[in-house]
Amino acid sequence: MSAVPAAEATPNLKQGQFRNLILATLASTVGFWAWTIVGPLSKRYANDMQLSPGQTAILVAMPIFVGSIARVPVGALTDKFGGRFMFTVILGITAPLVLLTGVVGQLNNFPLLVVVAFFLGIAGTVFAIGIPFCSAWYESHRKGFATGVFGAGMVGTAVSAFFTPRLVAATGYFMTHVIVAVIVAVSALLCWLLLRDSPARAGVVAEPAMPKLKAAFKLKVTWQLCFLYAVVFGAFVAFSNYLPTYLANVYSYDPTAAGTRTAGFALAAVIARPVGGTLADRFGPKIITLLSFGGTIVLAMLVAFQPSGEHVYGPLFLLMALFLGLGTGGVFGWVGRATPAKNVGTVGGIIAAAGGLGGYFPPLVMGATYDPESNSYFVGLTLLAVFCLAAFLLALVVRHGGRKAEK
Repeated sequence: MSAVPAAEATPNLKQGQFRNLILATLASTVGFWAWTIVGPLSKRYANDMQLSPGQTAILVAMPIFVGSIARVPVGALTDKFGGRFMFTVILGITAPLVLLTGVVGQLNNFPLLVVVAFFLGIAGTVFAIGIPFCSAWYESHRKGFATGVFGAGMVGTAVSAFFTPRLVAATGYFMTHVIVAVIVAVSALLCWLLLRDSPARAGVVAEPAMPKLKAAFKLKVTWQLCFLYAVVFGAFVAFSNYLPTYLANVYSYDPTAAGTRTAGFALAAVIARPVGGTLADRFGPKIITLLSFGGTIVLAMLVAFQPSGEHVYGPLFLLMALFLGLGTGGVFGWVGRATPAKNVGTVGGIIAAAGGLGGYFPPLVMGATYDPESNSYFVGLTLLAVFCLAAFLLALVVRHGGRKAEK
């Protein structure tokens, strides 16, 4: 058998890698907007349907739940079918679900809206598609950069928080959902027409999903990174969705004002994420992750005491967002180092699911532990600090976290 030419043995990743990274990030942004469209309107739903804080928390958390669980099979399917196909399918399914959310939301039927919000969670699986898709386009020493930039697609939560209430005020509730549904549908079409899977996938024979899932779950590092990501990304998702409710209850902001501030929180975390990924490439993911959890512990406790004056609590929330963003980039910078290359998509999907699940429970806890007499979320924020401390201690012992991947 003749030797394989060097040009064929080493795929040319330079041509098209940046274009595909940017397109995937934009697709993720749109997916995150659709995924979190319920949160910015939580006060409207609470008023129109006379919902308790607990019911509001359930409604806000429901899309997060499905968007988390479904990331596992979607990550495995991405390994098999490629990111171009999966982006198109998921966004294509999401568009009518956004429209259905608008239809049901006008009926003031809480149980039915919860059901629709449950299925709307499928939009959150775009994250599990983009991680292996973008990672495959970049060399090993730049995978942290690639996944960090793609992770900036979570700016969709900021877009949702900022634009959704404003669109409702300008065009009406239902028309807002029509506009977002059209944007999602157009994005699905563009993914099919413009995205291309990495040439590194060429000739790779896709393995059945179940054996890959079993192999991924047998890896110790999968469970370790799942917990780390559940805490750091879960806190980001929880705040991005529940912060409008928090600000309304504690500081009496209206939906538009609360949405603006939530958008600022999400944007700060989004900016910090690729920075975290890049720093993880340079200094190792462990130090970046430890820095993230350490900062979040301090800031969570400061915020728990509900300081007065936006010039005080505003910067505290922004700093917390920055630390959480660094952590999301740092933890995912660990995945490419600690995971066999053929299983990056599957393991990434599992870890992404853990992150989403981490964002499912905090809104429920915040709603359940809210003290209406003092407008206090002290218990919920203290629990965040406790979980960050546990994650900090775990990060100390996870391997492959230095400047170079350990052998």
